[in-house]
Amino acid sequence: QMLPLTLGANIGTTITGLLAAMVSDNVDALQVALCHLFFNISGIVIWYPIPIMRRIPLRGARALGRATRRSRLVPPIYIIVVFFVIPLLLLGLSSLFMQKTVGFTVLGSFLVIGVILGLARFIWWWKKQEGLQKCLACLDRRTDMNNTMKTLPEDMQFLKSKVSQLVEHTGLPEDEEAGDAQKGSDGTAEVAAENEEVAVEDKEE
Repeated sequence: QMLPLTLGANIGTTITGLLAAMVSDNVDALQVALCHLFFNISGIVIWYPIPIMRRIPLRGARALGRATRRSRLVPPIYIIVVFFVIPLLLLGLSSLFMQKTVGFTVLGSFLVIGVILGLARFIWWWKKQEGLQKCLACLDRRTDMNNTMKTLPEDMQFLKSKVSQLVEHTGLPEDEEAGDAQKGSDGTAEVAAENEEVAVEDKEE
């Protein structure tokens, strides 16, 4: 139900930029605004009318929602990768080919090949080597660790209260327990010293 509203909102944002470009009397600004408008229109034509194509963004949105429930790090990572890393990478590659020199063109070609191979390796790891399950397990571990750290003070207070109840139930004060433990350690040390003296005397005899 939210997909048509989202697509309509995308068109609405482009109309605002188009109106601003028409007021500015700048051809370049108008060209960019029209590109933005027709880019969103072409996206709607590709992804919305055909039911099979419509399932792709919906499945992606559901998968992203499930991952977000597992960890709050997923949305910022998604935003950084999709809106910063990928556009800057494509912009950098395109700028290499726009230099119109052999060196930059060869460098851009090798980088494009490297990006394609890296993407293929990532897809292989994600699909064939249980990359998805490993990522989800890592998110679950981080979530469990965060929850444990949040509840640690309460757990410590609970354990202290249980220890206090146990001491009251046995009728043994904590100081007496410590004294008995100290006496026990002292007695053990004395016995060990006596055993050493006996062993030394036996050797001398």
